[in-house]
Formats: sequence, structure tokens, C-alpha cells
Amino acid sequence: MKNKYIAPILLGAGIAFVLYSCGSTIPKKAVAVTNFDKAKYLGKWYEIARLDYKWEKDLDNVSAEYSLNENGTIKVDNKGYNVKKDKWEESIGKAKLVKKDNVGMLKVSFFGPFYSGYNVIAVDPDYKYALVAGESLKYMWILSRETTMPESIKADFLIKAQEIGYNISDLVWVKHDKSN
Repeated sequence: MKNKYIAPILLGAGIAFVLYSCGSTIPKKAVAVTNFDKAKYLGKWYEIARLDYKWEKDLDNVSAEYSLNENGTIKVDNKGYNVKKDKWEESIGKAKLVKKDNVGMLKVSFFGPFYSGYNVIAVDPDYKYALVAGESLKYMWILSRETTMPESIKADFLIKAQEIGYNISDLVWVKHDKSN
């Protein structure tokens, strides 16, 4: 008699666990910036450093261009030069703000309905430099409007990333020598 309740309880607990774990789109100690200005964030950014993962493996000269789509979402156009394949690669996706328009918490999709966390956790007042956290400690990017950034800002971003729990010794420092 008791066994007929066990399966629905376990199934319900499993579903609740999956929904709870999918709801977290930012690392535990990271906080998305408030007073985020989507319009100022649009435009071209260069990747200064990243935690490597399969979609950016072997890429240098990486940039991302953000522009507004007619429906209010953000077009994401990522480009990079694959040094092993000796060719440019491009990936186009879309991003949406997750909470409020003034919080730097976004979700990005390059594959249909599947989204991943993209969280601006530091940006300077002029929107020239940004630190972006992914949905977990496996993803992080340091971005600049130019192919370089001042050492002092880089150091501040590295300290912040380390405090959140990122292993900054795993960062890939992106080379920029091709025109993109």
C-alpha cells in the first residue's frame, strides 16, 4: 500500500530538483551589475581572456558584436580565427535580459530554444571594459572595446573573478593579430 506513493513522490522530487538546478544562471558568489544600460553595451567587444570550452577551442582574434533586433532581443555575432583550421568561424545567436532591463543578467542562445547564462558582473562607467560570468564557474570572459586593456583594470577583474571562485590560472589569453 505504501509503495504506490513512493514513485510519485520520487518523481515529484526529481522534477523539483531539475527545475531548481536549471533556475540558477549565475555562479553563487557572482552578482550581475545593476543600473545596466543595454544601449551602452551594444557594439563590438574584443575577448581579452576566457575560460576555454569546446565552442571557442583554438580561436584567437575573438570578437562579439551586439546589436538590437526589431523584437527587442539582442543579436549576438561572435567571430574568431581558428588557428588549427586556418579559417574564420562565426556564430550568430540572440540574447534576452532575464530579470529587469537595468540588471546585467542575460540569457544567450545559439541553438534554438536552449539558453545559457551570460552575466555582466563588472563594467566600467564608460562601457569600455567588462567582466562576464557564465552560468557556472566553467565560463567567464574578460572583454574590451579594444584589443588590449589597462593592466590595472585587468588586475581588478582577476581579483573579482578569483573571489567568486574562478580558477584564473585556467584563463586563455586571446591573441589579436588578424583583422576582424
